Amino acid sequence: MRHHDEGRDHDEADLEIRPQEDHAAGPTAVAVSMKRSLEHMGMRRTAETLLRLNQAEGFDCMSCAWPDPDPGHRHKAEFCENGAKAVAEEATRSRATPEFFARHSIADLDSHSEHWLGQQGRITHPMVKRPGATHYEPIDWDDAFALIGGQLKALDSPDEAIFYTSGRASNEAAFAYQLFVRAFGTNNLPDCSNMCHESTSIALQESIGIGKASVVMEDVYDAKLIVLQGQNPGTNHPRMLSALEKAKQNGATILSINPLCEAGLVNFKNPQTPRGMVGSGTDLSDMHLPIALNGDLALLQAFGSLLVEWDALDHAFIDQYTIGFESWKQHVAAVDWDVVTETTGLSREQITDAATLLRDSDATVFCWAMGLTQHRNSVAIIKEIANLALAQGNIGKRGAGLFPVRGHSNVQGDRTMGIWERPPGHFLDALQKEFRFDPPRANGYDTVDSIRAMRDGKAHFFLGLGGNFVQAAPDTEVTAAALRETRMTVHISTKINRSHLVCGETALILPTKGRTEKDVQASGPQFVSVEDSTCAVHASRGPLDPASPHLESEVGIVTRIAEATIGDRYGIDWKGMRDDYANIRLHISRVVPGCEGYEVNVRRPGGFILPHPPRDSRTFETRSGRAEFAVSPIEVLQVPPGHLILQTLRSHDQFNTTIYGYSDRYRGIEGGRRVIFMHRDDIAALGFDNGDMVDLFTRWDADERVRCAQNFRIVDYDTPRGSAAAYYPETNPLVPLDSTALGSNCPTSKSVVISLARAKGRDGNQTGDQDEVGADWTHKADPEPHHLS
Repeated sequence: MRHHDEGRDHDEADLEIRPQEDHAAGPTAVAVSMKRSLEHMGMRRTAETLLRLNQAEGFDCMSCAWPDPDPGHRHKAEFCENGAKAVAEEATRSRATPEFFARHSIADLDSHSEHWLGQQGRITHPMVKRPGATHYEPIDWDDAFALIGGQLKALDSPDEAIFYTSGRASNEAAFAYQLFVRAFGTNNLPDCSNMCHESTSIALQESIGIGKASVVMEDVYDAKLIVLQGQNPGTNHPRMLSALEKAKQNGATILSINPLCEAGLVNFKNPQTPRGMVGSGTDLSDMHLPIALNGDLALLQAFGSLLVEWDALDHAFIDQYTIGFESWKQHVAAVDWDVVTETTGLSREQITDAATLLRDSDATVFCWAMGLTQHRNSVAIIKEIANLALAQGNIGKRGAGLFPVRGHSNVQGDRTMGIWERPPGHFLDALQKEFRFDPPRANGYDTVDSIRAMRDGKAHFFLGLGGNFVQAAPDTEVTAAALRETRMTVHISTKINRSHLVCGETALILPTKGRTEKDVQASGPQFVSVEDSTCAVHASRGPLDPASPHLESEVGIVTRIAEATIGDRYGIDWKGMRDDYANIRLHISRVVPGCEGYEVNVRRPGGFILPHPPRDSRTFETRSGRAEFAVSPIEVLQVPPGHLILQTLRSHDQFNTTIYGYSDRYRGIEGGRRVIFMHRDDIAALGFDNGDMVDLFTRWDADERVRCAQNFRIVDYDTPRGSAAAYYPETNPLVPLDSTALGSNCPTSKSVVISLARAKGRDGNQTGDQDEVGADWTHKADPEPHHLS
């Protein structure tokens, strides 16, 4: 058995700056995939896993939620570089045994980097940290469940418990989880959606009646124009590049809109083709707009203004299916071009040239990701994309539609299964009918409000089904302090992460089987199901023996916690669900809309696609019964002199808070992560030189402390003036808990106003001195009212 606990932590002094790459994938991606896979898994496990990854009879990638091609059109190697890394991380041969935890105190583990923690391998036994203890120690499963049940039953109210979910949970685990939580008596079901695409869910629900993509894969292939906005497919969902290549071969034009001209927006060298391996690859973006951070709403309204001016509109669609068009038309016709150019950092000529692409396309797919959803005005931004689609009739027809690209596998499926703090009444009614209890009707806490509740002593218990909550959440110091105030924290995990070390008075780590592993229960081998970004639901079956005989499945853990907490209350058969997941799927078929015949449909190769009324029949289940145009004033982010707007982003060598390594080769960063990308004119204007070490500061308002993230190296980079970028989770301490999107409460991780000071040489993230740096900032809106329902 291999252990990595004697290895050293990474030294940021190893950081090197290299030229940016002008393409994504290619031979290097293949080489990196194989190198990481063989290092972690060896030859046999590499073959057993990668050849089954994203196959119809295999298992679903635990990385992004990009949809799979039809079963008959999949490559034998239907995975990307980062998918291979994700599999290697889970299927590693390394193990974190009880002996490992005995050697390392919690304080010692907390002194190491996130990358080092992840390299220690799979957790093999349930572990507990008892009150006052310095180490985790092993605990029997029965004792662990009794401990959790006792703590939950001792709460004064079910609303004092928080039940978080990461996107990796299967549909079966998610359904059982929300059922348990609601039978326990609360809707406190925050999830990772609250921190990423929540703005999308709210905006699209209000605009078209459903918060999901209105396209299927064939629409991407057949589009005349594809707009990629606030999105970096080369790193965050690399398999999308194959779909974009196919669309280009079919004649599509691609418009990319992003502060950084990422390699995956420029050229794709498809490793599945000779042209990709030894040739020049496929050029992707026909036009790129290097928009300034938070300029998206202004740009989209300028597009709308030009389309109205040119009468490039689908009047038949507008008249038959929409409401509110005239108000929107008058609003965008009066757009202030001086505000547009100042806010976007683009010229009127650039914007007009891009708008002609929209004008000349009769089938446009709009794609976006976190670059649009994590601003204060994100709900308005997404509604503005919907406005453009409605104005040209680009919903419910082939080759057109709205495509929010989810960045986490099954985050969309979890929401479909009921993981939401604001469940719709019809879902609760169906639960009541199926299980004969009245679920709670009051809204629960989302992620931000959960942190506030723990901080303020209103919640005393935290359970995380997957994820790394403390590193994923905003305002890291505040989040960590809130978790430490709880009486118990519980994490259902595969590997060690920071959240296990920032724990309550009592803490438990419950090790679970992963996607790569076989799941055998009392009735025999089981499979689970997941949903991708285009509402396609399919089965997932792991090929490997579990990393330890002491692991439980997600479903097994959730149902046993339910048994320990509420027992046979309401007569729910938790054991029956655990013994045979088909019993869960039978409940799903009777509770979740569109899932009738779930067991039969999900067993088909490739699964099935959930209904989507706007796509399927141009039916819009909004309050008005029509698709709704929205009118939103252009908000201008006020940035004091000497400050920049910072966006947090991933490196190419990570997935969310999981750090695979220290190579962001597309951006030319090797051997380190504490860098800040800045325009050379901003570097000079602020009195620095390329390569200087700086501390980053921000303040939400005059009454709050200054937040600080220390020791970042300035990197001269091609980014708009006034816009900077740095990796998360290193910069999450700068995202104020109370800085959230209007209407969705999503943290504003792409709109952090910062100042810089020369680094003082201290390590870690600490609070700076208030009298040194920081400034107030507010959002200024047009005088007309802004209604967000």
